[in-house]
Amino acid sequence: MTHDTRTGRYISSAEGRRDWRETATRYALLPLRIFLGVTFVYAGLDKLTAGSFLKSSGAGSIGETMRSVRDSSAVPALVDLALKNPVGFGTAIALGELAVGIGTLLGLLARLAALGGALISLSLFLTVSWASSPYYYGNDLPYLMAWLPLVLAGAPLLSVDAAWRARRRGRRSHP
Repeated sequence: MTHDTRTGRYISSAEGRRDWRETATRYALLPLRIFLGVTFVYAGLDKLTAGSFLKSSGAGSIGETMRSVRDSSAVPALVDLALKNPVGFGTAIALGELAVGIGTLLGLLARLAALGGALISLSLFLTVSWASSPYYYGNDLPYLMAWLPLVLAGAPLLSVDAAWRARRRGRRSHP
């Protein structure tokens, strides 16, 4: 038996293990949320600040990247659309990644942010990394799969969304 300082009562080791497992389960998505949030903020900032990325042509540019994957992508029409305005497309992707990353880290509209991350990852999978062989060499498909639990669960803990829910519950219980 151990003493629980929070409640002031003694608990069995089995009960303590169960409490620990329940706590671990509640926080299970937090490392994924932090990783994806930091990664997407970094990706967005990197694209916005890289001298070569937001250009129509040249080494490392979004335009050159799109031209190089056009014939091997699953959806060449999507690449053609991006090539109509590569700088605008690159800027939209970078700002989208930044918004998704910040929303995910803060837990602000977390399901919407995760859906945005999933859609960005899906579009990159269908265009840039589609030709990766074998498929697990491309990184966009694992990112897509990593976003799905957050689309389903949102950010139930340590988030703006959770604070809003708690505040609404508090207003409903106090007329």
